[in-house]
Amino acid sequence: MIHAHSLGRAERYYRARMALASNGKRSTFQELHHRVAGIAAWLTEAGFKVGDRLAILLPNEPEYIELVYACAWLGVVAVPLNTRLSPMEIDHVLADAAPRGIVQHSSMPRPTLELSWQVVVDREPFPIGSDSPPDPIYDPEAILALIYTSGTTGRPKGAVLTHARILANVHHTNYWTPHKEGSVYLHAAPMFHIADFPMIFAAPAFGVCQVTIPKFSPVAFCDAVQRERVRQTTLVPTMINFLTQFPDLKKYDLTTLEGLWYGGSPMAPDLIQRTREVLPNVQLVQVYGLTETGFLTGLTSPEHTETRLMSCGRTCPGVDLRVVDESGKEVEPGRHGEFVARGANVMCGYWNNPDETAQVFRDGQFRTGDVGYRDADGYFYILDRLKDMIVTGGENVYSGEVEAAIYTHPAVREAAVLGIPDPQWGELVAAFVVLKPGRTLSVDDLIAHCRRFLANYKVPRRIEFLESELPKSGSGKILKRLLRERFWANQARAVS
Repeated sequence: MIHAHSLGRAERYYRARMALASNGKRSTFQELHHRVAGIAAWLTEAGFKVGDRLAILLPNEPEYIELVYACAWLGVVAVPLNTRLSPMEIDHVLADAAPRGIVQHSSMPRPTLELSWQVVVDREPFPIGSDSPPDPIYDPEAILALIYTSGTTGRPKGAVLTHARILANVHHTNYWTPHKEGSVYLHAAPMFHIADFPMIFAAPAFGVCQVTIPKFSPVAFCDAVQRERVRQTTLVPTMINFLTQFPDLKKYDLTTLEGLWYGGSPMAPDLIQRTREVLPNVQLVQVYGLTETGFLTGLTSPEHTETRLMSCGRTCPGVDLRVVDESGKEVEPGRHGEFVARGANVMCGYWNNPDETAQVFRDGQFRTGDVGYRDADGYFYILDRLKDMIVTGGENVYSGEVEAAIYTHPAVREAAVLGIPDPQWGELVAAFVVLKPGRTLSVDDLIAHCRRFLANYKVPRRIEFLESELPKSGSGKILKRLLRERFWANQARAVS
């Protein structure tokens, strides 16, 4: 269904316009449409049918976009894999999604779970099928993608996103920053992430050219913006921080850049000020959302005022976001509670996981796990999380997942993992560890142990060994609140 409203629409209305640009290669929408049709024919010849899953483990590159379009054409379910995961973590996702095959790049972590159909794109370029592909499907409720997020117990959860749900996200992004025909969008954030994935479909819907860089760096970003005259992009605050501190920034012509979306966490006021100084033509838009919901709120550039810098913005038409108490009853403006959401953008549930699905939905509303309030003007503010989760550099890390890795070390008796504030990454993963009597363990050795099980961004950046046991409640539950207090005492909010 989404094909007709994205790439199919572009082929009808913008066929001569530039569609993709990367590494000196360019293609029009007509050329891109023809190539995607050939890839869809190839997948069909390989036996892929509606509902089959195809795992994608690629850097940001044109082949990624082409493959996602071919999946959307056929009704094949794309499973974008986080390229920062460890091989063991990727294995867990593959075991859960049970894909028919995987397309990967040799530079990516190699999963140990063998699939019957595997293609390495930098060694085996996509062949073009000899037959015509079937007609593009038109089913709003067909599953478009399974985008995985870490589970509270360490088990990965695949958010089921249909064609209609991603199309809803396309409309929502256009509300906060209208796309312009003939514009240029840079995929600088990873395309496996929900912040960037919908842009794959938004761009052709509005005749926008897409530019890719395999991995963000200030040099790669500035070079792409200058060379391709990029107008819009999405970054996380950590990337923006690196960009504003890039010593060669003024050597590049970045004047075409008009819109900069950022999410994952609000930006500190001083970083916003630095961004406006080095990129004076840029309109900033903060977006708040989750893998399970896509975008829920947006704070537009004119709303980046001194009194609202800590707000995550307001909803757009089509998104119903409310603040509720423990019983699920909506509270008055200014009162604190949990954010719950509903709308065409919200996932159907978690793949093969009815128990977790039942936990996050109540009365038809998705429970975000974020705690905050709404003011009288409709602006939302996040204060804390119900879920035991850390957001570092725009990536979600569940404490339980890191604790599980730490507990596999034979010297560890107790462990508690939490997020502590950091000006560069938003939050850092910190671990508090109690060793078994008579055992010794160094910080470096425990970090090396964690790297065997976890993606690099999940590995603790601060480890403290405690002489006494961790603080506990009367029921024996570890009181992380007491561990957090000294780090967050002077912060305006309990999350970064």
